[in-house]
Amino acid sequence: MGERVQLTGPKGRLNTITLKAGAAFGTHRGDLLHDEIIGKPDGSVVTNKVGVEYLAFRPLLADFVMSMPRGAAIIYPKDAALIVTFGDIFPGARVVEAGVGSGALSLYLLRAIGESGSLHSFERRDEFAQIAQGNVATFLGKRPKNWQVTTGDLQVELANHVEPGSIDRVVLDMLAPWECIDEVAIALTAGGVLVCYVATVTQLSRTAEAIRESGLFAEPESLESMVRDWHLQGLAVRPEHRMIAHTGFLLFARRLSEGTQLPNFKSKVKPEFTDEDMSVWNPEHMGERKVSEKRLRKSVRAAAQGAVDASEL
Repeated sequence: MGERVQLTGPKGRLNTITLKAGAAFGTHRGDLLHDEIIGKPDGSVVTNKVGVEYLAFRPLLADFVMSMPRGAAIIYPKDAALIVTFGDIFPGARVVEAGVGSGALSLYLLRAIGESGSLHSFERRDEFAQIAQGNVATFLGKRPKNWQVTTGDLQVELANHVEPGSIDRVVLDMLAPWECIDEVAIALTAGGVLVCYVATVTQLSRTAEAIRESGLFAEPESLESMVRDWHLQGLAVRPEHRMIAHTGFLLFARRLSEGTQLPNFKSKVKPEFTDEDMSVWNPEHMGERKVSEKRLRKSVRAAAQGAVDASEL
């Protein structure tokens, strides 16, 4: 009881429910009693009152993050996988994350660092921090002891909570990561990795230039991922008509040791740019997806209730 179960029904339709004794999952095809699911092994087939069959699995992390309550937009599983892999997030790593959004990336980072690692997440908006904490507690069944969430601006709060040179990895998912390069460099250990997730080309360009100008990192590298499912039915094997294309750009850079000057490996001279060119990179010109207060309140309640249900396990 209190567990979340993903039900696959007719035509492959997915529904995720939280099990409660005596409750029912109601659809136009009839009710499925939770008691018919409770106690069954993972991967069982259950039948509702009118004989409709459902396949029941505990949701995978990727399933959970795509259906959990949201405040901010989530980092998709395809991008989280690249962050963990190319960011070299390892068991025992000391990681800083900003912002926390809805907690999707926090879950992947917590899984990657294990119980021996530590994650400190910074989030400007208290509502987003509450949603993230509720979602993490819902999926894990408890609040991780090695996870700390601080509400506030990373530029201001990082030095108050983190010793210089004590962090292995920093992941920035924010509107203007270039504003935090110096603070992040102070927190990172030599050889540590900075990962930035940005949505637009202008954000990517300015972040890369800020990293270069700081003189504190090796040459940054960037990539994006696109994932396309395939239809598999007998000999009718073809790409699906829809795909998850651009969601964001990932940028990676490694911290140099103190006093190191990066050699000039490139022969080409970059073009000059003016203050007017730079002005279009300011946050106010990029736009930020607004979330209504009503939706935020709803997500906060849903995330908190999920954590309560999970704690009853």
